[in-house]
Amino acid sequence: MTNPLFYAKIILFGEYGMIEDSQGLVVPYSFYKGTLKFSDLSSEFELKSNRHLQKYSDFLAALDLSDDFKLDIKSFKNDIESGLFFDSNIPQGYGVGSSGALVAAIFERYALNKLDPEQISKENLKKLKTVFGEMESYFHGKSSGMDPLICYMNLPILIENKENLDRVSIPEGEKGKGAIFLIDSGITGETGPMIQIFFEKMKTEGFRKTLKEEFIRYNNACIESFLKKDMNPFFRNLKKLSHWAYEHFRPMIPESIFNIWKKGLDSNAYYLKLCGSGGGGYILGFTKDYAKAEKMLEGFQKEVIYRF
Repeated sequence: MTNPLFYAKIILFGEYGMIEDSQGLVVPYSFYKGTLKFSDLSSEFELKSNRHLQKYSDFLAALDLSDDFKLDIKSFKNDIESGLFFDSNIPQGYGVGSSGALVAAIFERYALNKLDPEQISKENLKKLKTVFGEMESYFHGKSSGMDPLICYMNLPILIENKENLDRVSIPEGEKGKGAIFLIDSGITGETGPMIQIFFEKMKTEGFRKTLKEEFIRYNNACIESFLKKDMNPFFRNLKKLSHWAYEHFRPMIPESIFNIWKKGLDSNAYYLKLCGSGGGGYILGFTKDYAKAEKMLEGFQKEVIYRF
């Protein structure tokens, strides 16, 4: 039996904004991956994963999924008895979709109606996102379904608004001076509490207004210019987006990152933004000159994910 791999995902743009109908751009990240496997559960990691799947299978058994997307829960439970576990190196609490990859792997193996990711219609893409949202709600309380969808499709996805999303091509990376990179904040983040903070902020009219009039405008402009590979307007809007987040997403920015976030804005050497819900995990960095940014960010663990 082949074990398909499910990659991590990175929200390049649209964190929090997607809740309020901004555009989003989400890409797979193959450095981290997970797959369902069988073993004798002799290691602590495998045993823990297997027990976790047992609890999750009970949750899935109680879910009332639409007929087109039903799961073979009986086979899933039998496989768990036989030593099924999720073998993954995707870090949890880092905003790169650890639960999304698991949901995608389970759906791929146990869906009664098999779907070919390359043949899925735009309409079914929307339905699948809803189904994945229900399946992933076990982990976060509320889920858009976007993470599992990206992991399942293994393709970049452009979220146009709450109703529409589609596959998209991102410009080919090349060996340039510029880079998009990840910075490890050194602590894990929890999605639930961060989303709670966001919804508290949304209760104030001033925040709602600036989110709609500024954040969403800068965010969408970044996506548009990035997909066109139009780097001057891209960095112009990116600076505004980074500055907006520094002012309004303070609770979501890990303390270890505050100073370097400001340093990037002041020097224009690089700009930072949240990767997922924030609070810890990874932070995204963008620079026209990675060698220069790397020197300025000495002491932080970094991973380049895209060159231009």
